[in-house]
Amino acid sequence: MTAATHSTLFPQVPDSADAVLEGLDPEQREVATALHGPVCVLAGAGTGKTRAITHRIAYGVRAGILHPSSILAVTFTNRAAGEMRGRLRQLGAGGVQARTFHSAALRQLQYFWPKAIGGSMPRLVDRKIQLVADAAAACRIRLDRGQLRDVTAEIEWSKVTQTVPADYAPAAAKAGRESPRDPAEIAQLYAAYEDVKRERSVIDFEDVLLLTVAVLQDRHDIAEQIRAQYQHFVVDEYQDVSPLQQRLLELWLGERDSLCVVGDASQTIYSFTGATPDHLLDFRTRHPGATVVKLVRDYRSTPQVVHLANGLLAQARGRAADHRLELVSQRAPGPEPVYAEYTDEPTEAEGAARRIRELIDSGVPASEIAVLFRTNAQSETYEQALADAAVPYQLRGAERFFDRPEVRKAGIALRGAARFGGNDSLLDDVVDLPSQVRAVLSGEGWTPQPPAGSGAVRERWESLAALVNLAQDFAAAKPGATLADLVAELDERANAQHAPTVQGVTLASLHSAKGLEWDVVFLVGVTEGMMPITYAKTDEQIEEERRLLYVGVTRAREHLHVSWALSRSPGGRPNRRPSRFLDGLRPGSTATTGRITTGGAGGIERGIPGTRGSAPRRTQRVPARCRVCGRTLTDPGGMKLMRCDDCPSDMNEGLYERLREWRADQARSSGQPAFCVFTDRTLMAIAETAPDDERELARIPGVGMRKLTRYGADVLAICAGQSGPEHTDQD
Repeated sequence: MTAATHSTLFPQVPDSADAVLEGLDPEQREVATALHGPVCVLAGAGTGKTRAITHRIAYGVRAGILHPSSILAVTFTNRAAGEMRGRLRQLGAGGVQARTFHSAALRQLQYFWPKAIGGSMPRLVDRKIQLVADAAAACRIRLDRGQLRDVTAEIEWSKVTQTVPADYAPAAAKAGRESPRDPAEIAQLYAAYEDVKRERSVIDFEDVLLLTVAVLQDRHDIAEQIRAQYQHFVVDEYQDVSPLQQRLLELWLGERDSLCVVGDASQTIYSFTGATPDHLLDFRTRHPGATVVKLVRDYRSTPQVVHLANGLLAQARGRAADHRLELVSQRAPGPEPVYAEYTDEPTEAEGAARRIRELIDSGVPASEIAVLFRTNAQSETYEQALADAAVPYQLRGAERFFDRPEVRKAGIALRGAARFGGNDSLLDDVVDLPSQVRAVLSGEGWTPQPPAGSGAVRERWESLAALVNLAQDFAAAKPGATLADLVAELDERANAQHAPTVQGVTLASLHSAKGLEWDVVFLVGVTEGMMPITYAKTDEQIEEERRLLYVGVTRAREHLHVSWALSRSPGGRPNRRPSRFLDGLRPGSTATTGRITTGGAGGIERGIPGTRGSAPRRTQRVPARCRVCGRTLTDPGGMKLMRCDDCPSDMNEGLYERLREWRADQARSSGQPAFCVFTDRTLMAIAETAPDDERELARIPGVGMRKLTRYGADVLAICAGQSGPEHTDQD
């Protein structure tokens, strides 16, 4: 290990308090040296807020002003708390307590329980689902798994907003929440849930905060003991504080004001869990003499990404928007955001996967690329597209599509219906494949219209709707396909997506991407109905959707790709439009000069701005036509074969078998599924065309430049009747 490498992995501890301040910008230094009285840090995305507050703590400790054991720093995730502890150790401030709200409260509750309550503390349960199910059974209310999750979420919201069961209905109405069931029924279930917990002597995570608050309110001696221990408080991500957490913080503080809070109202995206930016925005009202510092120097993203982020917030409305921060990038200029319009969702996914493959081949690590979407149900299309392009990926904050309980259960139901065929009375009067799938999945909870509101029931419906849509696309691409054919297709997809993918492109929902960053970010599905989501009705909900997109944009360090599809499936009506949040920002929505080039199959890519004085120009796509009958091709399967499915094939069967044997060898040597080398339809198209040179081979859909370079010589040799040179995949 070189000295430089050692210093990077194990940075030297600053040798003095003043050395702690070295390298901070003026505003960060102001935060670090503001050690007395209330301090409010308004920190935009990528402005180094964690650096500022950890250096503040370390400077106070190293200067002898703060004692490490008297400081409690709280945040919202174990990952963030661990990162804070690690940075403090590197700065010579070990011994400072950096915890989540729940961890800090649990530690105090466990310590003081014998003194405050007596006896042993009740057991803490990790999950509420079973308790809620038992409460529902006691009330004789039937709930499926999705409804259980939604009712559980309502109970959690009630507790963090300090709402008792009797007050649930008016409180939910006032907050504009769409209850998953009748509010009176939710209140009944909530009360029964509390009864079940008492009977079994267990508590949940919200109880940890509630009980700690109760102890501190009732036992002034215990409150004073904690206040004697902790005299200085730091709260990160303060815009995400719930009313219950705010109450606990006030009890920790008592009459003192040694508090530093850090947050950004423009990143409030968890209001459905009870989080509110009001505590951050009202901080100066509660603490008139507070020191307020704004961090707006963005060290994460290029000026081009920051410009788009600022533009999004410039159109925002509401209280959080009134306190928005105008970011100023500190990085060198980079590429302009690329906007891509596609004909349909599968083509959008293929376009993203193709561009990602190019980036990886050019040297960009897969781990520095992310695909971000609004709902978890969107992941399946991108999982498949990346698998087809031989791109490793990993899902964050969500199960793989085919691992989701509702998808696994739906698969079992479809497999059973395919096995019993005509013996299933459910399918007696159903002829076509999509209708059969709808009939089967209606028994699993699918309905023609989505359920109202968000939550687990909506997510479950979205997953089932994705299967219905997949069946429609499969039937369009393969007329005459049976339910058994669809089940086989689902199995093939599931098996391919279970391949090991340790280091890969991140697939994540926008919510789960909070706090992360990548060199390259693809924001996909940015259409009306998805961004903002259809169930966002009120002005407040719409603005939170805008902030969610803002969070997605600010995850990108250098490359940002924003895309949308005009229709859901190939050949569908192109009646979608890009998100209203992009109006005035994307090329074409205003008189913007720039370059417009074809974005691959079905796409239009736009980068802004282009050559001075150049006018936007859309490259016209020539419709694909069948090489046998000349009709326009609309389904992706026909486009790959370059002929209609019902037109006669002139495929060389011997050539096709040789290509399949070669593909199997390639798949074994590279450790990837066979269809990642070439799909069956691409092999059929090659066997039908029997190309003589690279130009003819490149014209076949599904080949592409990367595969042409990697496999072209082998394929052309096989087509020429040779066995083909041995090919080893070095990538």
